[in-house]
Amino acid sequence: MADLGTDLPEAMAELAADFHAVGEKDRLQLLLELSQELPGLPERYAGRLDQMERVDECQSPLFLAVEVDDDPDRTVHLFFDAPPEAPTTRGFAGILHESLDGLPADEVLAVPDDAPYRFALADAVSPLRMRGMVGMLARIKRQVRLRRQAADAAAGS
Repeated sequence: MADLGTDLPEAMAELAADFHAVGEKDRLQLLLELSQELPGLPERYAGRLDQMERVDECQSPLFLAVEVDDDPDRTVHLFFDAPPEAPTTRGFAGILHESLDGLPADEVLAVPDDAPYRFALADAVSPLRMRGMVGMLARIKRQVRLRRQAADAAAGS
């Protein structure tokens, strides 16, 4: 088995190991379960997709919001909106939410760009779908950088 990534955050490495521990059909079932466990939006985003970033790389409509706390770790919070009839997209969002939500900004930014390929899903879903998860991670990292810079600037003033 390939190295799943000592360079991944602990929760992400554990999820990747879970995906590698089962066959292809069960990987899709695990992805479906994660799609069903994706938390709903908090009230401040409900019905306000204009305040979220659309992830155009996804085949299904997916919107993302990233918040970074003012605490010393710059704790990251992730919010996703995708329709129930888009289980693959929701599953990818579920992986990222479970793996990254609540981590310090530095840990999120240190996630390798190829992390979406560490879940043994490339054979189970189309390359276009995988591109969606890669796009989600790239946008999360970009928003974390921007929000951390803003929080650091505000703290310095």
